[in-house]
Amino acid sequence: MSVRKWAAVACGVVTATALTAVPVRAANPIITSVYTADPAPLVVGNTLYVYAGRDEAPAGTNNFVMREWHVLSSGDAQTWTYHGARASIATFPWAGADAWASEVEPRNGKYYWYTSVNGNGPGWMNIGVAVGDSPLGPFTDAKGGPLISDSTANSSALNIDPTVFVDDDGQAYLYWGGYWAPRAVRLAANMVDTVGPVVTPQGLTNFWEAPWMFKRNGLYYMMYAANDTGGCVTNTSFACQRYATATSPLGPWTHRGVVLGQVSSTTNHAGVVQFGGQWYIVYHTADAPGGGNFRRSVAVDRLYFNADGTIQRVVPTTGGGGGGGGGSGTNIAPAATVSTSHVSSWESLAAVNNGGTPVNSQDRSNLVYGNWPQQGTQWIEYRWPTSRSVNKSSVYWFDDNQGIDLPASCQLQYWNGSQYVNVDSQSTCSVDGNVENAINFDTVNTTRLRLQMTSRTGVSTGVLEWKAFQS
Repeated sequence: MSVRKWAAVACGVVTATALTAVPVRAANPIITSVYTADPAPLVVGNTLYVYAGRDEAPAGTNNFVMREWHVLSSGDAQTWTYHGARASIATFPWAGADAWASEVEPRNGKYYWYTSVNGNGPGWMNIGVAVGDSPLGPFTDAKGGPLISDSTANSSALNIDPTVFVDDDGQAYLYWGGYWAPRAVRLAANMVDTVGPVVTPQGLTNFWEAPWMFKRNGLYYMMYAANDTGGCVTNTSFACQRYATATSPLGPWTHRGVVLGQVSSTTNHAGVVQFGGQWYIVYHTADAPGGGNFRRSVAVDRLYFNADGTIQRVVPTTGGGGGGGGGSGTNIAPAATVSTSHVSSWESLAAVNNGGTPVNSQDRSNLVYGNWPQQGTQWIEYRWPTSRSVNKSSVYWFDDNQGIDLPASCQLQYWNGSQYVNVDSQSTCSVDGNVENAINFDTVNTTRLRLQMTSRTGVSTGVLEWKAFQS
């Protein structure tokens, strides 16, 4: 569910409806006809499925109202088909409310849907499991009661957000937990019983909730929501996605950094999947029209790994192309080495690609870059160790209302192997304050990108954040 510190609303039981599949647009959010949250991706053959809870809270309601789990699918991670509700609270006769975060895992020719749901018995949140013969069901209760509840020995402080992983040897693992209490246990081959004791994973630095486990090149990855202000979020009411790695599915884990920073919703719940030879991150925001913290919407972006297996930080995209297949989806600036013609001694060049989210052009809550007392044309530059395909950039200008002001003009250039040249078909390099100024251009393959800034008379220029998007 990715719950914050709010109580849940008791919801009535509804029956899941089998709606006619409806095509939806290729953009972020990927669907806006309903509000969806806590997405879990699954690849079956040539199809990418996303399972998500439905946010039904009326505008102005400050609590979660969730009674159904919905499904979307895509053959290209860009164009999506909406299949409606495929499970609900009514799927579990023992449940009472709160269709929170879930995940589907295939095994034994069937599909097991692990859910966070409020039971009718003692305690609050439980983990249930339903089963179906296809990715779209129909799904029925597979156990007749909770798989995990408050009565489970060493259960989490809040039993939510299940993630299930089946290793190459066939052993399945269940991770879950909230309120800073991650938990893990082995699953039986039938996928509806646990085997052995519940353990407390070690090394998941600042874990809050929403674990997601996957494996790449023999290395285990655990991504999860954190809400600390140590490089994660600016306010603990929000959350980021941190990640850790291990050489064993039960750890111990080594913290690696932030994958996805603070988004527009206070909660931050994500999943990762490889599809069509590419990696994707699926998450939710409050970016849909009328959206909010209890009216969230699913988004998809590309995910990139460095040569050493670490993950490049993702910057959420909105509008067309956000599905991640066609470009402008991932900010690769955090992976670059940055240099400049000049930086003020009391300010920081690291500001331009540290993933900050400015509130306005005067925002000093994060690092800032400025080149006072230099005037005329100055520059900042990104360098990558290998060539990157880039077709979009954006810049948030710094204006301290003193010696640093918005520039008179700007120009984006790239290194063609022997010299810097202007990018082709560049859209206007805007110099507006208090906004992220986007620059679109024809794709260039380069190891260096340079932003030239020409100052207004008598002042210098500055930047709060400069992004470069891989096509």
